[in-house]
Amino acid sequence: MRILLIEDDHVLGAAIRDHIAAEGHGVDWMQRLDDAGAALDSVGYQLVLLDLNLPDGRGLDLLRRLRAKGNDVPVIISTAQDQIAVRIEGLNAGADDYLVKPYDLSEMSARLAAVARRYGGSPAPVVSIGGVSVNTATRQVVVDGKPVTLTAREWAVLERLISRRGAIVTKPEIEDSLYAFGAEIESNAVEVYVSRLRKKLGKDFVTTLRGLGYQVQA
Repeated sequence: MRILLIEDDHVLGAAIRDHIAAEGHGVDWMQRLDDAGAALDSVGYQLVLLDLNLPDGRGLDLLRRLRAKGNDVPVIISTAQDQIAVRIEGLNAGADDYLVKPYDLSEMSARLAAVARRYGGSPAPVVSIGGVSVNTATRQVVVDGKPVTLTAREWAVLERLISRRGAIVTKPEIEDSLYAFGAEIESNAVEVYVSRLRKKLGKDFVTTLRGLGYQVQA
């Protein structure tokens, strides 16, 4: 996924960023609401992790503006405020889930994956496509009954493709899942990872639609 992290605490923000990146996701870390708003206007994120108290305003104000514009990107609120009234206000503003600081980074990962599955139309963690079974919660892949090991970036590409199976996923959309702002993008990176997936999952698992993108059958 391409994830926007909005967090002004330098230590916590760095820990979250590194954890998300280590799981193969692209992550952009913003520490101010104005920067976050600009990022949301220019990038199609799959999920937002939003702190409530930022130096230049309240995270809920950004969330309300997003929803007022019809932007339905999943948003998980991350805050030290654990009062019930604050949680209710956040959910009513359009949040999809809540994390109360301090929280375990493994729990955060599980919540990110669960919200992403719901928005992807697959609340169940296991997706079966032909002889390939993919558990999006445990990141286990089985091909014809045999487990297959994927690298973090191979997994990132696979996750993006199966989240929109049946649809055409463009090369820039896959690149968004792999890289954050400032990262160097190799021109043939997507082709390389798709080729690796075909070798591991089957040569017909991913279809190339020349000039359009890639597709995994529904």
